Amino acid sequence: MDHEKLIIIGSGPAGLTAALYAARADLNPLVFEGVAAGGQLMITTDVENYPGFPDGILGPDLMDHFRKQAERFIARLQQVDVTEVDFGSRPFRLNVGADEYTTDAVIIATGATAKWLGVPGEDRLTGRGVSACATCDGFFFRDQELVVVGGGDTAMEEALFLTKFASKINIVHRRDEFRASKIMAQRALDHDKINVIWNSVVTEIKGDTTVESVTIENTVSGERSELPVNGVFVAIGHKPNTELFAGQVDLDENGYIVKSPDGSTRTNVDGVFAAGDVADHIYRQAVTAAGTGSMAAIDAERWLAEQE
Repeated sequence: MDHEKLIIIGSGPAGLTAALYAARADLNPLVFEGVAAGGQLMITTDVENYPGFPDGILGPDLMDHFRKQAERFIARLQQVDVTEVDFGSRPFRLNVGADEYTTDAVIIATGATAKWLGVPGEDRLTGRGVSACATCDGFFFRDQELVVVGGGDTAMEEALFLTKFASKINIVHRRDEFRASKIMAQRALDHDKINVIWNSVVTEIKGDTTVESVTIENTVSGERSELPVNGVFVAIGHKPNTELFAGQVDLDENGYIVKSPDGSTRTNVDGVFAAGDVADHIYRQAVTAAGTGSMAAIDAERWLAEQE
């Protein structure tokens, strides 16, 4: 059994920034990246809103920079999944398959995963016209026609944000009324760039190298039609990657880790900290995730010093 001072779970912008800060603080962190290392930026093409890259950068290349910078300060990275945690006793225990580790402190940075439609063409065209983040990708669709799929507040926010760039936004919703709050729904309905296609679902996304059209099926009549568009924004929610921590730390009603009300990254368990999208259902940006990663490392460093 190996004992560590600090273990970081996750390797997106939050986890790797935490690793960088913790390594520079001489905490010698061990990072369990996960088999699918790098987070959501690994399936993102052009990133133009991360500071320091005026010409933009590919998502995987940005994460490679993160990784190399953390490794420069001797953060130890392992591309494996944590399979079990026990925060009920000290030191904390973590399992990676048959291997068991103990640690004084943990930073959770496992992120969140966008919910997708699961229709033909979606996987192939993700990053090539299919997106789950209007703030990230809306700029690329200036004067183009788009589809937003969803009926909650997130879909309304995405559609309204996209009106800054697109010529027209078609909201496709499976029912005949929105689940969104009345004020958000009304803002969308009143906007002259937004058209609502009620009682409908997207059944296929078409295009060779970029999105060219979607197939829409009416849920009442079963009738199908083709809608030429340049982009599809899926806005049916995100799922925080917190199954591993259920019953170990406090989660909110949507499964996100609850952080301390004092603004720090502390959880309800002393010595366990949370950073990035796993505890953020509002911003979900690489730069905000990185920011909370640095906060978590600083919080963990100070907490460990207090214990000594």
